[in-house]
Amino acid sequence: MEKWEESGKNPTKWGTQTKINYKRGTHENKIQAHIHSLQIDFFSGWVSHTYIIIFSFFFLFCTGFHLQKLNLHFKLGDGFSNFCGLHWIFFPFCLVGPEKMCENGLEEGEREPSNSSIEEIKVDPGKPGSLTWQRKLNSDGNAPVEFKINLRETFHLAPIGFRLWRHVREETAKGRGAMIDPFVKRYISYSQDAGSIGRSYKGEFQRFQLFPITSENGPVLENQFSVFVSRPNGEKYSTVLCRQSPEALKECPPSGIGSWDWNLNGNKSTYLALYPRAWTVYDGEPDPALKIVCRQISPIIPHNYKESSFPVAVFTFTLFNSGKTAADITLLFTWANSVGGVSGLSGQHLNSKFMMKDGVRVTANGRPPVTYAIAAQEMDGVHISECPCFFISGDTPGITAKDMWNEIKEHGSFDRLNSAETSMPSELGSSVGAAVAASLTIPSDSEQTVTFSLAWDCPEINFSKERTYYRRYTKFYGTRGDAAAKIAHDAILDHGHWESQIEAWQKPVLEDKRFPEWYPITLFNELYYLNSGGTVWTDGSPPVHSFTSIIERKFSLDRSRSDLKNTVSISHHNDTAVDILERMTSVLEQVHTPYFMWNTNDVHFYSSFALIMLFPKLELSIQRDFAASVMMHDPSKMKLLCNGKWVSRKVLGAVPHDVGNYDPWFEVNGYNLYNTDRWKDLNPKFVLQVYRDVVATGDKNFAKAVWPSVYVALAYMNQFDKDGDGMIENEGFPDQTYDTWSVSGVSAYSGGLWVAALQAASALARVVGDKGSEDYFWFKFQKAKGVYQKLWNGSYFNYDDSDGSSSSSIQADQLAGQWYARACGLSPIVDEDKAKSALEKVYHYNVLKVGGGKRGAVNGMLPDGKVDMTTMQSREIWSGVTYGVAATMIHEGLVDMAFQTASGVYEAAWSQEGLGYSFQTPESWNTDDQYRSLCYMRPLAIWAMQWAFSQPKLHKYEANPEMNEDSLVLQHAGFSRVARLLKLPDEDVSRSALQVIYDYTCKRMWL
Repeated sequence: MEKWEESGKNPTKWGTQTKINYKRGTHENKIQAHIHSLQIDFFSGWVSHTYIIIFSFFFLFCTGFHLQKLNLHFKLGDGFSNFCGLHWIFFPFCLVGPEKMCENGLEEGEREPSNSSIEEIKVDPGKPGSLTWQRKLNSDGNAPVEFKINLRETFHLAPIGFRLWRHVREETAKGRGAMIDPFVKRYISYSQDAGSIGRSYKGEFQRFQLFPITSENGPVLENQFSVFVSRPNGEKYSTVLCRQSPEALKECPPSGIGSWDWNLNGNKSTYLALYPRAWTVYDGEPDPALKIVCRQISPIIPHNYKESSFPVAVFTFTLFNSGKTAADITLLFTWANSVGGVSGLSGQHLNSKFMMKDGVRVTANGRPPVTYAIAAQEMDGVHISECPCFFISGDTPGITAKDMWNEIKEHGSFDRLNSAETSMPSELGSSVGAAVAASLTIPSDSEQTVTFSLAWDCPEINFSKERTYYRRYTKFYGTRGDAAAKIAHDAILDHGHWESQIEAWQKPVLEDKRFPEWYPITLFNELYYLNSGGTVWTDGSPPVHSFTSIIERKFSLDRSRSDLKNTVSISHHNDTAVDILERMTSVLEQVHTPYFMWNTNDVHFYSSFALIMLFPKLELSIQRDFAASVMMHDPSKMKLLCNGKWVSRKVLGAVPHDVGNYDPWFEVNGYNLYNTDRWKDLNPKFVLQVYRDVVATGDKNFAKAVWPSVYVALAYMNQFDKDGDGMIENEGFPDQTYDTWSVSGVSAYSGGLWVAALQAASALARVVGDKGSEDYFWFKFQKAKGVYQKLWNGSYFNYDDSDGSSSSSIQADQLAGQWYARACGLSPIVDEDKAKSALEKVYHYNVLKVGGGKRGAVNGMLPDGKVDMTTMQSREIWSGVTYGVAATMIHEGLVDMAFQTASGVYEAAWSQEGLGYSFQTPESWNTDDQYRSLCYMRPLAIWAMQWAFSQPKLHKYEANPEMNEDSLVLQHAGFSRVARLLKLPDEDVSRSALQVIYDYTCKRMWL
């Protein structure tokens, strides 16, 4: 044993620290000493100790633990998160990565945390928020019902289903799950998450997302808060503060947690949530004369890029004794040495403790990746004791879960417990836990508070064997994997300041009398996705290992270097075109840092309003990453599920659908249902988001950095203007975010986005000082705008102009381009009277004719008032799209209509009588109230409504074109040269005889 002592005043105690160094099949232990001393709380004047127990568990995928595929989640590495989403039955992830950009002109973003400017407000943790989402703990609510495809859709999707089944088998053979796997039933959870470990309203800790692409959604029942009450008159009460059915505990061993007192009924207890805080009020449970309020909080603080990354949650208990006698109370916090699932049974786990100068007791992990810490604050009248290790199951000798429980029940603390500083390693099949207890006496008619914290340290992110990244919080706590104790300690001291900032942020919205009561509650609670969706936030550094192995494959072009150089011969009056052509040549000679994020551009388009309003620097980082991706080319092949053909993974000029799955940043476009290089919405959405972010932040350096990518993205789309009229055309398959809903020719959705993007490009050119491009894109905008009007039928814009079965469908999202133009402060792309008429049509048909107006806006509605049953997605209500439609209504002055439309999402997803989607809002539900894709990113579009209501002062750069014919000719020449170089080869449209017969049969059956 090596002795050591931390510098500081009043060292009072020695102890031990345990390091667990992982080797496959074994754990190796090393012992160190530790110290405990006092800390002065200058704010309260109290002398306080902070005791922390930490126990570590080192986990790697090779150990063979069963981990379910990530179920529609993302975590911001640690406590905070960014977003993304995939459609179909996908798993939306997102990655915010290194802010050091690639060598395509993008600048390095700010690397240091910013200080929040939100004022300090005193907050009482024992007083729940004035507006919250509420449920009784004994409420089971309505169980979500998973979608089913009808007979027509079965026939339509059968070929894709077969290829998908084969794809799943192939991916499974490689030792990984398929990105799209509808054949596996997934756990449905009801939770309000804290960091990347969730806690349900019933008190269960669940949704363990400590590793990328994996999620253990089931609850770990050993992780609990419990309360023990004893009064002088002999009354005694004890219970786990979690409502559990006997069935969930029947398989527990006699000495396990089944021996605990699970007495909570829940009929007098209420859970109240206003993200990122939640309160549970136990009003007379278990003691009729005792009211307990548990406030839990995670540091999700707008414009704060430091604490918002911390992997920590703080639980403050306020206890009100209204009885006639004093009450001796012990609060118990137990935690299993596990990362969820069966991981706690693998053996060789051990817990121990030590004290630091500030009162920290830990069992720590000397190496990454995972260390937990549970902590409790000792202050006047609050005594802390601990049980470093108890055995939950198995035959390992020692203190059992039953022994630990009875010790508290009999003595009120662990002071009499004879426990070793370091436990013996658990055996295979045994699981261990640790506990910390806070004991206090509350006089009659008095109250007291007790604070606990939970932290974890998982510094490394490993997506593949070759590359390792570090999470954002390691910039402040290091990468050794031993910071959980410090994080837990700091959280107990600082959480009051965090809550003050959160209160100051939310209070103006909660008190705004323009809003119906449901709106601010849903607005904030939809942000649950920030730490429940599966996102990772890195520290800004490149991966530990070298990129050299991928350079040749990723950054080569399909055209020869000499051919490209020979094209650079146009007049330098078009500086942007020349610059682009030179870049296309020199890219062969340069090494670029890969772009760092998981994201899906088509869905981020909707949800990004939350990020630009709350964490704008992260939003700019994401758009820089997209800009970098536009300039990249990956000719490696991937197989499409729609037709079985092999295509290039990512071509130069196309915005990727996403940045990959199992090797993000290096292997983009994990989505392989269709060839998204031919999608018509991705590039326009990128341009519109960039311009919105520029006018929101006023960051001209950002504008200049991404401008070349904007230019290339628009030039790439020129190939889809088949007739040269200035308008892109869809190609007869689902080449948009609605990826089962085919569209042909000029369309309301993609066409409107294209028109708006051209105007945004003209305005952005003005920002960067490119006068020629400003004029040229304005000219193209006016031309495309004129063509777009052909879709107008007198009351709304047709779905497309193909005269197909859905051509006259009333699409809820038909004005997506108009929405973004308004949001960016640009000129409308359609006349105001037409916009209002179309929105009124959507309201009276898509909204009011479905579920009595209490389900949101169905995607497609036929002119005769019947739901468009053409495809699975036409008959669905997309929650995020409904919020986007409501935002469009607000921009057009139809505020009451907007609230009525959006309230349908609240009624379906969040209300007591709804469909059971709270804190897991799905991508969609259909007219039969069946959901698809729980816990989706697109519903963050509710923040687009808030943007419309309280649109920040925009830095407007409206175009001021001067239509000089000679200049336009030169601009067109340069633009056309770039566009020709980006043009895709003609696709082989031949089909097999079997496919022809199948398609003909389907057409005849549903003509």
